[in-house]
Amino acid sequence: MSLRTVKAENATGSSTSAKVNIALATLFMATFVLGCSEMLVIGMLDLIAADLRVSISAAGALLTAQALGMALGGPILTALTMRWNKRIILIGALGLTVAANLVLVLTADYGLFLAARAVAGAAQGLFIAAGIAVAVSLVPAERTGRAMSVVISGFAVSSAVGVPLGTLAGQELGWRGSFTAVIVLAVIALVATLGVVSSVRGTSERVWQQARHAFAPRVLAVLGLGGLIFAGAAAFNTYMVPFLQDVTGVAGGLISVYLMAFGIATAVGSFGGGRLADAGAARTLILGASGVAVSLAALYVFGEFAFLAALALFALGLFGMGSAPSLQYRVVELAGPGGQLAQSLPASVANLGIALGSIAGGLAIGASAVAAVAVTGLVIAVLAVVAAVATSFLKP
Repeated sequence: MSLRTVKAENATGSSTSAKVNIALATLFMATFVLGCSEMLVIGMLDLIAADLRVSISAAGALLTAQALGMALGGPILTALTMRWNKRIILIGALGLTVAANLVLVLTADYGLFLAARAVAGAAQGLFIAAGIAVAVSLVPAERTGRAMSVVISGFAVSSAVGVPLGTLAGQELGWRGSFTAVIVLAVIALVATLGVVSSVRGTSERVWQQARHAFAPRVLAVLGLGGLIFAGAAAFNTYMVPFLQDVTGVAGGLISVYLMAFGIATAVGSFGGGRLADAGAARTLILGASGVAVSLAALYVFGEFAFLAALALFALGLFGMGSAPSLQYRVVELAGPGGQLAQSLPASVANLGIALGSIAGGLAIGASAVAAVAVTGLVIAVLAVVAAVATSFLKP
């Protein structure tokens, strides 16, 4: 083989690698925007409530509406569009996101606002499933977990960076200004997807053929494990600020530092979790569940010490979100021929787990002190460890 041939092959390989990286970066950017769209409400509840003339709790239901839209609408839309080209699905999901957020900016009707949030959630769930299918198609089999983590990490980074910046912008420009910025970014992601993401054919199978594999007992068992991991973390995360104020004694701007550290940990965990998923997804889920349990135990025992609480919070974000790529990997792996439909299920289960964990944490606070949320999360996380060990023996 001549030196010229070797150089030509290397150039071709570099060009292909660059195209793959650009496509993956586009998928990451899109999920970052989708994450901002979902979570921005948290930082601007008071502003939205005042503008729509509803209570804070009613404004909080806007977050629930999007979560339920993703949990229920995402799998339904995925099932209905399984045979479509994945590139078309990505473009359609981003178009729905733009339209839904445009309704938010232009309306002052609470009911319409709720409906738009639910549509945005369904579009988000649809995008995740199609985005993961496209990402996996771009890389060799041994990098499947890392490709999945790129898509998932967009959400983690949006919580760590995008939401705080969007909230700050909302305080200066109004909440509609922040959502207008989301629309602009979503349009950019849509244009980039049109330009750099290649076509990926959908499945030729019918929904029922996919469903009997996607909802097989082995898949449901791992989905249940994922729900426990996210519920255990959410039982504490939902009430993190009251815990920091009452137990750790943190106040004012320092709380934002703790929240930022937690957000950074989730981003690091989601990226690193992809590599661990490739090395052994079942083992990583055991590690993730155990890490969440130990972190919550440390928060309960050492929560009054600011530095130790910060370390435990960082570990909680790291292990909790670090489990996400392995959950996705195991579900798709165990679903086998039903992988196309199964790709949408981990996000749904994660949202349901977060909702149930939040309810459990709220009940714990109602019956006891704020510190009880750590114990509640710990109990759920211990169950997750048992489930992770049990499901590690399941085979595709």
